[in-house]
Amino acid sequence: MGPLGEGPIPFARELEILTLFPGYFRSPLAESLLGRAIESGLLDVTVTDLRLFATDRHRRVDDEPYGGGAGMVLMAPVIAAAIEARQGDPPARRVLLTPDGRRLDQRLVTELAAQPRLLLFCGRYEGIDERARRLGLFDEEISVGDFVLPGGESAALILLEAISRLVPGVVGRAESVERESFSGERLDHPHYTRPPVFRGLEVPEVLRSGNHARIERWRRARALERTRERRPDLLDRRPEEPDEGGRD
Repeated sequence: MGPLGEGPIPFARELEILTLFPGYFRSPLAESLLGRAIESGLLDVTVTDLRLFATDRHRRVDDEPYGGGAGMVLMAPVIAAAIEARQGDPPARRVLLTPDGRRLDQRLVTELAAQPRLLLFCGRYEGIDERARRLGLFDEEISVGDFVLPGGESAALILLEAISRLVPGVVGRAESVERESFSGERLDHPHYTRPPVFRGLEVPEVLRSGNHARIERWRRARALERTRERRPDLLDRRPEEPDEGGRD
C-alpha cells in the first residue's frame, strides 16, 4: 500500500473483517468506489474466515446456549483466538457489529475513520458468549439500526462504505463528502440535473442563474428546511441557523 503524501494519514486505511461468510464480501469489495480504492491502494481490506480459529476437526465455532432456548451462540474461545491473533501492530480498534451496540451515525463514522486500523467482527446466530465482552475483547460495539439482521456482515459493509468515503482520494471531489447528508448535522439540499423541465416540473431558476453566491444561499436554506421537516432532532445538536433564502 503506497503512501498518499508526506507524513502519516490520520484515516482508517487498514481494515480487517472477521466473518463466518467471507464470500459475502467478494463482489462488494470489487465494485464501485470500494473496488477502485482497494485496487489503487487507498484502502487495505482483509476478510478472514472465523472458522480458521476453531480448534476441533469440524471447525466448529458455535454451540447451544446454557439454560436452553433457540439458536446457537458463538463460542468465547474462538472469538478470543481470532481477535488476539489479528490484533496487529499498531493495535487495531476492535469493533463488534451487534444489535445492542451504539447506534451508528456520522459522528461515530468520523471517529472510527480516525483510527489507523480497524478490526470488524461480524456477530451471528443468537449472538456471542457474554464472556467475550467481559474479557474486554472489543473496544466498541456498534448497531446500524433498531432491526434484526441474520448477521453482522451487511452491517460491516455499511460501516466500511461509510468510512471509506472519508479516506482522502476515495471520493473524487472532497466537496461531495463535505456537503452530503449528516455532515454538519443536517440533511443534504435537493439536487437537479437535465432536462430543465420534466413532466411539468422545472429546475429552480436559481440553479440555472450562474450566480454562485445565490446558489450557495439557496442550497444552505433548502438543506436547513429539509432538516427541519424530516429530521428536526439533528438541529438539536447545533445552534439554530437563520433561513438564508426564499423558495425560489
